[in-house]
Order: sequence, then structure tokens, then C-alpha cells
Amino acid sequence: MADPRFLQDKTAIVTGASSGIGRALAILLAKAGARVVLASRNVAALESLAAEIHEQGGQSLVVQTDVTRDGDVEAMVRRTLEKWGQVDILVANSGLYVRGAAASLSWADFERAIDVNYFGMLRQVLRVLPPMLERHSGQVVLMNSLDGRQGLPLESAYVAAKHAITGFGRVLRQELRGTGVYLTVVYPGRVDTPMIANLRVPRISPKISADAVALATLDGMKRRDPEVIIPVEGIALLYLNLLSPRLADWCVRKLHLEGWWGEDTTGV
Repeated sequence: MADPRFLQDKTAIVTGASSGIGRALAILLAKAGARVVLASRNVAALESLAAEIHEQGGQSLVVQTDVTRDGDVEAMVRRTLEKWGQVDILVANSGLYVRGAAASLSWADFERAIDVNYFGMLRQVLRVLPPMLERHSGQVVLMNSLDGRQGLPLESAYVAAKHAITGFGRVLRQELRGTGVYLTVVYPGRVDTPMIANLRVPRISPKISADAVALATLDGMKRRDPEVIIPVEGIALLYLNLLSPRLADWCVRKLHLEGWWGEDTTGV
């Protein structure tokens, strides 16, 4: 069994840390001994999280960051270096959910989805990767989605951005071989977070908790897994699409896997 504080004195940046997966993972990283940089646009939520981490004996730094702004990402990395000297781990977790039939979405909708989900991730990686490569040490975690492997109706803008992360990650993983820098791409299904709080889903495909995704991510980091898929049931649809895309599409329609909007998501 790995040391419960296997990240002792490592410095980890977590973007999108104000809620959901980012928040849950930041807490786990701090418990594992990491000094955690908490980044998002919501300073109040970050400060509340920082207080919780400090009460548990952890260390953190709050940095207000909009990942669509080059200057914000540059400042986030600079403040991390000023505080702790280096970046050992990057968890690129910021995301934006854009929903709607492709023909009903505007060009701006697609741009927004790509800028936050893909270019936002890329801005972070390109800032931390060169010094990691120079030190021959580091770990990059890209928080993706099962949508990045198998798209669902009404999610064309979001899926396009997540597929871009998949392609980038698969190439980067190969380029990092033997460098001492490791890449893990995480593919969760629908997660019970504020981002999709009003999305109702069928009972056969319930939302999973942010804590479950955070635990699976941390385990994947320990093992340096190239990919983490949660829940494992999500793999079935991926394989089905490989065998028969027509049958996979039929299952999505029959089971209403795309979900639907509703104000009350309890008991679904």
C-alpha cells in the first residue's frame, strides 16, 4: 500500500478548485501531503476551501484565475513559483458545460466551449511542462469526460472540446515517454456537480459523486495510469460503439442517456 502522504512536500496546482471534482481532489491532495494551489474565478469559494485545508493541517495558496486569459494563467504559475519554487503536479480541471442541438448553437457557443475546456487546459499545460521536462520530474492530470470518448446528443460543443483533449493527451503521453514526466487523463461519466445540477439522467446511468472521481484520480496518479475511466460501466458503451456505432446510437436513444433539463434532480 502506498504511503498515505505519498505527495509530501510536492506542489500541486488544481484549477476549477472552487467546487465539484476540483474541490474534492484538492482536499485529497492536501491530505496526501501536497501543497495545493487553489485556482478558479470564485475567490470566496477558494478561501473557504483553503480554510478547510488549513484546519486539517494542510498548506494551500489561493489564486484567482480565469483559464481563458493568458495573463491569469501566467500569474497563477508565477505566484506558485514565488511561494514554493516549482510545480510538481498540474490538475487541469476547469470546465464549462455547453448544451444544445448543434444546429441551434451559435458560433460563440462553440468558441466558448473550446476556449474554456480545451484552450484553457492547453494554456496551463504549456506553462508548466517546460520546467517539468527540464527537471525530468512532474505529473500532469487532464480532467476529461466520457464525452471525450463517446459523444451524446445535445452536447456537440462540449464533446468537440473534450475530444480535442483526448487527442492531445494521447499524443502528449507518447511524447513524454522516458522524460520523467507522467500524464494521466481522467474520463468520468456524469458527475453530481453544480455544472450539471439541473441535468436529470435516467436511473440506469446515475450521476457519480465528485468524491468518487477524486479518489479514482488519486489512485490513478499513484499508479501513474495513462487513463482513468469511472464508472467502469462506461467502458461498455465505448466498446459497443467500436463494434457497432448504429447499435450504440440505438442504446443511447432507447435509454435516454442524453438526459434532460429539470429543476429538481432528486430521486432521478
